[in-house]
This record gives sequence, structure tokens and C-alpha cells, in this order.
Amino acid sequence: MDKPQTYKVRIRVISQKGACKYGAKLGDEWIVDGLVPAGVCLGAWSNIYPNLRLLRYGGVMPQYPDPDIIKIVCPDIDNPVIFELKRLRE
Repeated sequence: MDKPQTYKVRIRVISQKGACKYGAKLGDEWIVDGLVPAGVCLGAWSNIYPNLRLLRYGGVMPQYPDPDIIKIVCPDIDNPVIFELKRLRE
């Protein structure tokens, strides 16, 4: 059986309101290639992970205009951080 195609995914902070208590700031980014990136809090990771897996293994969300990009917000409603997940097609 052939191994399925996998992709690296870039996580980037594209918007932030207030101050993230875990230190995330505009412009922070991580490249995910199989391991949980250091510096991403568990609350944000819980929202990021299902969508990251979708991009990593070639899935798409038909409601988004670009099949390689999904935007996710962290669960802190007082200091929301918005992350952009981008499938890297190298």
C-alpha cells in the first residue's frame, strides 16, 4: 500500500486583539511537519488541529475560496488571536 501524500502546514498569526496570555503576537509563525509546534497554547491548538490535519493530508473545505488556506480563531473571546493555516505545496 502506498503512503498517502502529506504536506507541511504553516501556521501564522494574522490578527490579534488584546494581549495573548501565552505570548502569541502578530507575525508569529510555525511550520508543522508531524510534531506539535512549541509555543502554541493548548486552547489554540485544540481549534487548529482538526483543520491542520485536513490540510496536511490533502483535504479541502469547499466553502473557502482557496483550498490551501483555513483561518482559525483561538477560544479566548477577550483576546482573540486569528491564525491562518496554509498548506505548503513544495
